Parts: sequence; structure tokens; C-alpha cells
Amino acid sequence: MTDDSDIPIRVRPEIAALPAYKQGRQAGADAFKLSSNENPFDPLPGVLEAVQASATAVNRYPDASAGRLRQRLAERYGLDVDAVHIGAGSVSILAQLVQATSGPGDEVIYAWRSFEAYPWLAVVAGASAVQVPLTDDYRHDLDAMAAAITDRTRVVIVCSPNNPTGPIVTQDEFDAFAQKVPSNVLIVLDEAYSEFVTDPAAVDGTRILSARRHPNVVVLRTFSKAFGLAGLRVGYALGHARILDAARTTSIPLSVTAPAEVAALASLDAEEELLERVRAIAERRDRVASGLRDAGWDVPEAQGNFVWLPAHDETLAVAQAFDDAGLIVRPFAGDGIRISIGEEESVEKVLAIAAQAVRDLPSGHRGARAGVQS
Repeated sequence: MTDDSDIPIRVRPEIAALPAYKQGRQAGADAFKLSSNENPFDPLPGVLEAVQASATAVNRYPDASAGRLRQRLAERYGLDVDAVHIGAGSVSILAQLVQATSGPGDEVIYAWRSFEAYPWLAVVAGASAVQVPLTDDYRHDLDAMAAAITDRTRVVIVCSPNNPTGPIVTQDEFDAFAQKVPSNVLIVLDEAYSEFVTDPAAVDGTRILSARRHPNVVVLRTFSKAFGLAGLRVGYALGHARILDAARTTSIPLSVTAPAEVAALASLDAEEELLERVRAIAERRDRVASGLRDAGWDVPEAQGNFVWLPAHDETLAVAQAFDDAGLIVRPFAGDGIRISIGEEESVEKVLAIAAQAVRDLPSGHRGARAGVQS
């Protein structure tokens, strides 16, 4: 959508011009879906049984606050229950926070490229989206982000590990950054992939909350990725109760379903078994990243459940090569390709296609390591 000339009602021009969110492509029966950062393992039987049992009461509304899950997470993180907020995925909570804080004339700052929902969350709220370029190694430039703050800034979003490029923000970097941000500006630390992180230097939002030095920080996490509940849509926020009250005020009532809450509780009961799967995915990720570098790709640090190929102008052509081989990846035209870590059977195929693709890049392409093209 680029204009409002064919819309039969009045729509805000900036909304008419805004492209809708596009999820990763679905895959056919003979393809590997590596486009949506999903957990490739099937749900645990105990989680499925809990969901099936809860489905017998679908004629009743769910608990609007997901109270049992809030209480469980509050106990887990040593917080008051009002310092926990549950939403239909962490992105829905981010939308609530942006709408609660930002409107016309305000600014929302985030790194770019980062999660593709960030720009339209700002625009939908009526605010201006301020994009701060990543560093040359695809990391957040926190100094530049701090320098971009003005008296119009209402929210700064930090994504660690960064989706789609992969690198973390370190704890030291975040602490120094938080000191520079005015105390009345909301800092959202988006940690959707935190369970996959193996770098001990990475920022940990729960450590920030326990220190109680920055009440303007809200931490977002989700059950969609590591816990494998992407189809049920349940995420959570941790932070100052009054900030989360503002998010609760802007939320769509009853958006977290009873099966989603039950599945999240069952997943916490089965956490150790689920984290064994996470460790397997992280090990697989490291093998894929290493194999891609050996093939000649300049792959940045990978700490989520995905890797980044900096294909730049060749992005769509390289993505087509994967597609032709039955590997559905996520291209971001002009920037690169995010490849989710999927089934073990996909690894060898991913590395083979990537090795051929890097050899086909134009000479001197900045996504290739020096001396590998032929």
C-alpha cells in the first residue's frame, strides 16, 4: 500500500503508506522453513496435554491478566506481581508501551537494521521513527543512539541479540548507555532470544531490574522462541509497575488466551528439558555460523537462533538460490538474509548452497571474506 486513493474511507496518510508486517514465508512439504526463527522441535507431550485439557473451556473468557503466569514469573524473578505484564507475544507489549508513551511530535529510537516491526509501531502511534545505523560489524551503536536522543524522544529500543543480524549488546555497554539516557525516557530491552545466548558478557535484563538503578528500563521476553510456543502468542514484560500499568491500559482486553497461559505454565514446569533443546539449537547455530565463515561469508557474531548473511545488493538473488533448493529463508532486500536454525537435516544443505552462493558474488563483495571468491 502506497497511497489512500483507492480506500473507501479516510485513513491516516502515514498508515496508508506503511507496508503491513510480512512474516517469513511458509514452506511446502518438501522444504525446510528457515524464515521465522521458530523452534524446530515439536512441542513436548506434557505441554500439548495441558493445552488440550484447557481447550475444553473455550466457551469461557480467559483470565484477563493471566494471573497464574504473572505470579509464577514474579516468583521466578523476585518481583512484585505488578512488575510483570503478559501479552499476546512480546511485540504486542512493545506496541502497548509505544502507544502509552508516544504520539505526534514524539520520537522512537532504535537501531537499524533490527526487528522489522519497530518502524511501524512508531508510525501507528503517530510518532516519528528514528533509525540509528548499526556498526560495520552489525552491532548496536549505543553511543550514536544516545547522541540521537532529543527532548522529543520517548522510547529507545535495544534488541539483544539483535534480530536479524545476531550480535549481542554487552552488560557493560548497556549499563554505560543507560547512564546517558534521561530518566524520563523509556528504554525497552528486547530480549526475545535471550535463552539462546552463550556469551557470558551479554546484557541480562533481569540483572538490571534486580539492581533497581534504572526504573525506566522495561525488559521484554517471550515464550515463542526458546519455549516453542510461537503459534500460541504469549510473551511478557518485566519492569516498573506504573510503566506496565500504562501498557495494560493500552492493551486489547483478553488477548492472551487460556491455552496460551496454560502452555506457558506447562513449559516452565518442563524448562530443563526445553533448555536441553535450546542448547542443541545453540550448538547447531555455532556449527552453521562456523561453516558459513569457512565457506567465505563474513558472518557476524550469532547469539540468537539464526545467522545473518550480509548479501547486500545480491540479497534477492542469493535468497532465490536457497529457495530453489527447498530452503525458505528470510531476505531483507539490499541488506542480507536471515537463516533460522532449523532441523539438523537442513544444516548440510544450507552450507552447500551458501558455499556456492558466495563464490557467485561479484568480486570484492563486502559480504565475502577476502580471498574466497573464484
